[in-house]
Amino acid sequence: MAADFSNNGRQDLLVRQAGGGPLYLYENNFPQRHYLKVSLRGTKSNRQGIGARLIAEVNGQKLVRELYPLNSFRSEMPNLVHFGLADSDNVEKLTIRWPSGRVQVLSNLKADAHIIVDEDKDGDPAVEKVVPGHTIAP
Repeated sequence: MAADFSNNGRQDLLVRQAGGGPLYLYENNFPQRHYLKVSLRGTKSNRQGIGARLIAEVNGQKLVRELYPLNSFRSEMPNLVHFGLADSDNVEKLTIRWPSGRVQVLSNLKADAHIIVDEDKDGDPAVEKVVPGHTIAP
């Protein structure tokens, strides 16, 4: 399972051996780069926004992620979407396509933060919390 266990914006790796045994946590010690974490709060869609498609536009490139936190037998990914932004310190545009069919577009989001986006709200008010360098549970 890949997740940011140390809340520093870098994805770490948790590995379990088949048949049991200890868990191994491999901490990501690569140089710090910019990132954006996004949690979703659905209302018309499911509560956690599972199945949503997020498209971040950064420096002319599109980064596409889908929120499917379950990934294998008896393991689960965190219920958030992580974008690695390299040297870019903002996301020019973030498009969220909710399972309900609703599309939200957010602009000029600062990097190195975890945001919570509410499906019912439009524009900048859709971002309820911005917590630089910290992970928060929706």
